Amino acid sequence: MENLQCCITSCEKPLDQTYWDNQYQANSTGWDLGQVSPPLKSYIDSLKDKNISILIPGCGNTYEAEYLLEQGFTNITVIDIAPTLVENLKFKFKDNSNINIVLGDFFEHRGVYDLILEQTFFCALPPTMRQKYVWKMHQLLDDKGKIAGLLFNRTFESGPPFGGSQEEYNLLFQKSFDFLKMEICQNSAEKRADSELFIEFQKNSEVLVNLYPFEGITCSGCKNTVSEKFSSIEGILNVSMSSNFAEVLIVSKNEIALETLQKEIAYDIKYKIGKHFV
Repeated sequence: MENLQCCITSCEKPLDQTYWDNQYQANSTGWDLGQVSPPLKSYIDSLKDKNISILIPGCGNTYEAEYLLEQGFTNITVIDIAPTLVENLKFKFKDNSNINIVLGDFFEHRGVYDLILEQTFFCALPPTMRQKYVWKMHQLLDDKGKIAGLLFNRTFESGPPFGGSQEEYNLLFQKSFDFLKMEICQNSAEKRADSELFIEFQKNSEVLVNLYPFEGITCSGCKNTVSEKFSSIEGILNVSMSSNFAEVLIVSKNEIALETLQKEIAYDIKYKIGKHFV
């Protein structure tokens, strides 16, 4: 599995635009399969409506987008933070009006999509950003929109890529999305065999999914206590706090007043929850 290690520079460096652009400039793209991922190829082949709006975040060399275009799909957007990559893609697809290539931060992107394809984007993000990922995915999808793609079902000594487990994903995505499929992938690329889950999640448009900044927690025990406090509030369906305790994802039936949330944690003056991101 050493081929999955993506970088030649220290992965302790910030995983920012400079970091990822350096990978493409150095052609250090060990995660790149060189072809459309077999599970996503099979999934794309099952899609009937060629006019649905599709987003591929952290798109990389985006063989998936290339395959979609070959199959006649007409409304594809790809986004990546690396300028070198994006310039290459703009040249590659310069004569194709069915693809929109965006240089930018996924978490600042605006739009509404029927389908978001997940292919080595989630695993490239620092694990502290996973709650933010769920929030943003929910925000970008249409009412019946879906996420489909691959998540690692294993851990790594370092990253990126960063791994995870089905149990973790259940807790992270529950209530924000309806799970149509989450199963061990049977047709992974050879070097990823037995290490992937194929997912298909549909947005739960009956709930609110909000992400709040949080201050004051310094340990996992306190994190669990605060999460339990929030979970006890009427109308809240799921609470998930980031691994660095800086953000909390709250899924609820209705808008929960900030004052209600702050009151629940007032037993410790260090704890402060801010207004949710928009």
